[in-house]
Amino acid sequence: MVTSTDRIPPRPPSSLSPSRAADFMRCPLLYRLRVIDKLPEKPSEAATRGTVVHAVLERLFDAPAVERTADRARAMVPGEWEKLLAARPELAGLFPGAHGEAEAGAQLAEWLESARRLVDRWFTLEDPTRLEPAERELYVETALESGLTLRGYVDRLDVAPTTGDLRVVDYKTGKAPRPEYADEALFQMKFYALVLWRLRGVVPRRLQLVYLGSGDVLTYDPSEGDLRGVERKLQALWEAIREATDSGDWRPRPSRLCDWCDFQAVCPSFGGTPPPYPLAGLGKNEGS
Repeated sequence: MVTSTDRIPPRPPSSLSPSRAADFMRCPLLYRLRVIDKLPEKPSEAATRGTVVHAVLERLFDAPAVERTADRARAMVPGEWEKLLAARPELAGLFPGAHGEAEAGAQLAEWLESARRLVDRWFTLEDPTRLEPAERELYVETALESGLTLRGYVDRLDVAPTTGDLRVVDYKTGKAPRPEYADEALFQMKFYALVLWRLRGVVPRRLQLVYLGSGDVLTYDPSEGDLRGVERKLQALWEAIREATDSGDWRPRPSRLCDWCDFQAVCPSFGGTPPPYPLAGLGKNEGS
């Protein structure tokens, strides 16, 4: 006997991360293709470099303060790349033949050096010998009164030893945005601040974005009012996602960011056709 749950996949879980929230705000169709259709995306050199650099900056703090030097951090880059490659063998496709062909080997070498340059720049922005993070790569999750779950990973959480003030730090391997786009960049940080406030009962004192690509540090000191506003925005965003889930209306929102999108072939804005909607027929009273 075939049941309705055999025919219709369940709704997406009632949870949001900063990246998925940003996806929907950027382009509802992008959210659908990633979250509901789960279409594969090609790995990129830039994103993979970011993962390696984040791993170096996280694990450097395993060493005693006096040993947290730029030379040590640079030396960690190849090892973190090899660990990532072992966990995700498909990344070998970024540098085909890297261990046998001179050209590909040179490409990998330059890519590793570009990661080292980002690590070097971090030392001009922060002094790790004077930092003792309370948490690194911290998973946080909380449920709002509506039932919506907010979740994500905080790169670094610093706690002031005397006051207990919280500083939320996020590393970005790209360049700082222009001033008119600063609010968009801070949305992720306010998201984390809201989750931490709900978990710990304390509004973080400072949110800090460290841009390794340009050598800029963007900071913001949130208030309770700011975070209540973020909560209202996220709740409205989730309602819009649920409406799109029920209706199947996931319209693309073309922008200059489309140039970096892997889904152009199935996007109506580029003459493509999305795959059949897997939740077709899912009404508001149906689902998981």
